[in-house]
Amino acid sequence: MAGLAESGSNPDVDLLYDINGLAKDAPHWLDRIVEFVGEYGLLIAMVLLVVWCWWGVRRRPGGADEAASSVAALVWAPLAAGIAVLVNVPIRGFVERPRPFLDHRGLEVLVSGKTDYSFVSDHATLTMAMAVGLFVANRAFGLVGLGIALLEGFCRIYMGVHYPTDVVGGFALGTAVALLLSPIASMLLTPVLKAVDRSPRLGTLVRARSARAGERDGIVTGTRTAIAAEERDLAA
Repeated sequence: MAGLAESGSNPDVDLLYDINGLAKDAPHWLDRIVEFVGEYGLLIAMVLLVVWCWWGVRRRPGGADEAASSVAALVWAPLAAGIAVLVNVPIRGFVERPRPFLDHRGLEVLVSGKTDYSFVSDHATLTMAMAVGLFVANRAFGLVGLGIALLEGFCRIYMGVHYPTDVVGGFALGTAVALLLSPIASMLLTPVLKAVDRSPRLGTLVRARSARAGERDGIVTGTRTAIAAEERDLAA
């Protein structure tokens, strides 16, 4: 993989220069914004997106089983991101690909102090794993998450700290972990969330009080309807 960085005629390197070249032509204030967004902002945005989705899911009417499985899918999103980054540790050590600014001159590096290996991008891995996990739980929020992940990948190249293939590799790793382990995670997390739902103190983490009240009202209404129908049958 390190050989990909050795030739300026390589499409990976050419695309790196094309995207990073935008940083040279951009005003200084824009580079500083991209630096913050690419290093911290989009990760924070992804976490807030998951929290926003959880807040809506727990308020949605439905039974305990449905709520537990939905929240379990959301819990899996950040867990998948953490596992994917752990999987990346031996991959980086095996590939040992230097950062692009170490092998290529003329790059506009917006973040200093990057001394670890380049392949694969942790930021791309994190955001894509969370985005795919979120997509499994809720497609609308997941699509927004995928957009954030793609923007994160662009920023890492723009900042001069990753090759395009580092980002693509991160996307692939995050997607693989989030999708392949999702059935196992659901099987393990759903019973835990059901137990949490039954807890008097922690139950609101799975279902809000309004959702529980709606369920009770639905049960009462259904019972009354059934009794009224039975009474009509007896009267007939």
